[in-house]
Formats: sequence, C-alpha cells, structure tokens
Amino acid sequence: MNKPKTKNPLIKWLLSLGPGIITAALVFGPSKITITTKLGAVYGYSLLWIVAVAILFMAVFTNIGERIGLADSRSLLTIIREKWSKAAAVIIGIGIFLVATSFQAGNSVGVGIAVAEASATSTVTWIVVFNLIGIFLLFFRKFYGILEKLMILLVSIMLFSFVTTLFFAKPDIAGIVQGFAPSIPLGSEGLVIAFIASCFSITGAFYQAYLVQERKRKGIIDVGEDGQHKKGGSGSLTGIIILGIMSAVVLICAAAVLNPQGISVTSASDMAKALEPLFGVYASDMFLVGLFGASFSSLVGNATLGGTLLSDALGYGSKLDSPITRVLIGLVMVCGSLIAILFGKLPLELIVFAQSITIFLVPFIGVAMFSIANRKDIMGIYVNKGFSKIIGGLGLVVLLALAIYNVYDMFLK
Repeated sequence: MNKPKTKNPLIKWLLSLGPGIITAALVFGPSKITITTKLGAVYGYSLLWIVAVAILFMAVFTNIGERIGLADSRSLLTIIREKWSKAAAVIIGIGIFLVATSFQAGNSVGVGIAVAEASATSTVTWIVVFNLIGIFLLFFRKFYGILEKLMILLVSIMLFSFVTTLFFAKPDIAGIVQGFAPSIPLGSEGLVIAFIASCFSITGAFYQAYLVQERKRKGIIDVGEDGQHKKGGSGSLTGIIILGIMSAVVLICAAAVLNPQGISVTSASDMAKALEPLFGVYASDMFLVGLFGASFSSLVGNATLGGTLLSDALGYGSKLDSPITRVLIGLVMVCGSLIAILFGKLPLELIVFAQSITIFLVPFIGVAMFSIANRKDIMGIYVNKGFSKIIGGLGLVVLLALAIYNVYDMFLK
C-alpha cells in the first residue's frame, strides 16, 4: 500500500531548494551584514547596483558547481587531483579549511551578540551554547537532511525579519530605483571590493558541487542513464536570488535609517541599536533575530564546508556521514568558538592570515571550476554554454582583479 502524500506543496518546494539555500545561508553571515550595512549607512542607495552584479557572478559560478556535481560521480577535489595533481587538491582543501576556521570566530561572535543583546545576558554563554548545539547536530545519523531543513528554517527567519525591518524603515522608492544606475562614490572603493568579495563567494560555489552529490547519494536527485537529472534539483538559482534579496534589503534599511542620521557602523548589531529609538524595541529585536539567523546558519554551514573539503583533500572522502568528516566539521566549530571567547572578536592577525590565503586561493579555485565546466569529456550534457562561458570568464577577471588589489593593499601600499 502506497504511503499517502501529505506534504504541503510549499514545503515540498522549500525542501527542493536545499543546496542553493545552504550556499546562500553560508555566504550571508554577520560579516556580510556588517559590510552591507556600511554600504547603505555611508553611501545610501547609490550602490544597490553592486548587489545585482555580485549576485550575477555568484549565480553563474554556483550553477557551474551544481552542474559539475550532476555531471560526475567524483568529487570536485578528486577531479582536480586526477586532472592536475594531488598537491593542487590538498592545497585547495587545506586552504579552504584554514579560511573557514579563521572566519568561524566572527560567526560565533555574531550568534552571541544577537542573543545577548536581545536578552541582556552574557555573549560568551551563547557562543558556547550554540556551538555545542552545532556540534550536537553532527551526531544525528541523517545529518545532511537536518542541515537542509535547518538552513531553510534560518533563511526563512532571516527573510521575514529583514523584510519586516524594511517595512519599519519606510525607504525612498525613487532612491532605490536610482541606486541601480552604476556609479562608484568617491571613497567607496574599499567597501565595494569587500562586498563583491564576500557576496561572490567562490568557495561557496565550489561547495555546491558537494551538496548536489550528497543529494544524489541520498536519492533526492535522480540522474538517469542519459545523464539528465529527473527529479530533485538543487535550487541553486533560487538560493542565490534569495541571497541577493537579503543583501539588497539590508542595504536599503541602512540607507533609510542610518544614512540620514549619519550613524557610523562598526558591527551588524549597530543597525538594531539605531532602529530602537526610531521604531521601538520590536523593530530592534526583529533585526537581531535576522542577525541570529545569519550567524548560526553561517556557523554551521561554514564549518561543514571547511571540514568536508579538508576530509576530501586528505583522501577520506566527502560524505557527511563519515566520522572523519564530522570530526573535522566539529574541529572548525571548536576552534572558532575558542577564538571568539578568548579575543571577543575575530583578531586582526587572523583576518590578515585568512585574506592572505584567500588572495591566492580564490583565483585558482575559479580557474579550476571554469576549466572543468568547459570540458565535454567530464561534463557531457552539462558542459558550459555561451552565457556561462561569457559571464564565467568575466567572473574570473573580477576574481583576478580582486586578488591583485588585495596584494597591493596588503603588501605594497
């Protein structure tokens, strides 16, 4: 007797978005909110067009990651190991693990601040509590299914809280429309580069291939003999569009609330502080709810990315139910929470360290993904077509330009 289908169509659709939502949640962390808030606070609506540009590149490379995951049963690092060298795969895996670990402290601090400020309690307590919850999730046998549902829930919370905040902010519609006309205000170059680098996350796009393959292993995505997937897409485009909507909403809120008052921004929670005297505690708390969602989703997603890719790079595979993979995911969480507790924030030295690795790693990853996606012998029907080739090529130019700027800024300036 067949089991009756009781799932609501909306729930079914949300669950189909799994990998795309995970990637969006991973990218949209507290540091991303801080940078986006600063853009709106300092430059108003004028840089909204940057959101659209960054999202375009991110969508194309996330789609490339999705197609690589659909086209081949081998992991992306395995393909790199076989086509180039073992050293190349190990360097990418270790590099991403170190970057993930370095930035994990910021995610821990974001979770702690969001709950502590809403409840007038200790930040350290909540850093410990939510990292323990993150580690506890690893003990569930169906970790991937839990990860998908958790990210969908947190992204839904973020969307609701930030859109509600937008309602309170009452932005200038004409200003929003004008913000999509390309212009770069004097002095905004550093923030623009930081935003593009944080939104156009090549490591997030790289990890999309792994998320799609995890779905294939679980039977959620069905790939036929012709190589065409029959059911259970990854929702990569929808996930990245949601990432763009959240980024745009936070920027618009900052432009509407902070910019007219000339309020400077040093952290993501500054937006909540600015909202309270204008719109009351409710508006402030709603933004903190969104900050919590962004922080906790990045805390879990970032650790999962770092641990999975290191496990694969060292030859232990990328399955999320592997004990080695779970230990390495837990290690990222433990290191991040310890740094957050000891320093109270992400130390400047670690930021420099992470940026130094990222400078050289990101263009290399981008070139590797783009080269694989252009190979018919690997990709088959999923090989890059005209649009992906053009925008992907432009994306590589952007990644290289960011790397050159960062080398100049850090070592030559």
